[in-house]
Amino acid sequence: MNKQTYTKKFIWPVRVYYEDTDAGGVVFYANYLKFFERARTEMLRAMGYEQDELIANESIIFVVRSVQVDYLSPARFNEQLQVSAEVSLTKKASLTFDQVITRGDDVLCKGSVRVACLDAQDMRPKAIPEKLLEQLKE
Repeated sequence: MNKQTYTKKFIWPVRVYYEDTDAGGVVFYANYLKFFERARTEMLRAMGYEQDELIANESIIFVVRSVQVDYLSPARFNEQLQVSAEVSLTKKASLTFDQVITRGDDVLCKGSVRVACLDAQDMRPKAIPEKLLEQLKE
């Protein structure tokens, strides 16, 4: 099996908005997944890849295949958080991200997100473009 491990970490700031919280002012559990998604998207953008351009030019999309999340401490309205995205494993047609949400030195949430690369037309697995894989190695 052809696998490669990478350790490049990307960090994206996220402000907790009122819409992110439940009636108690605590971030609703599913919204942590949205914060993870933002960090992964911004990581690709920082590398020079826009997802709409990947669809148009490479006919690929990235979809979440599986998620494992540990909720450790609550985030609250108006807090400034840091969301990290780090590729921990890559295969021919998938990436696994280790992600952490922090508030200062406090770890609030940890997750592992496996993302599959699919052909945008037939939704079947498709190899991740070599150029993108090379950038992940740098």
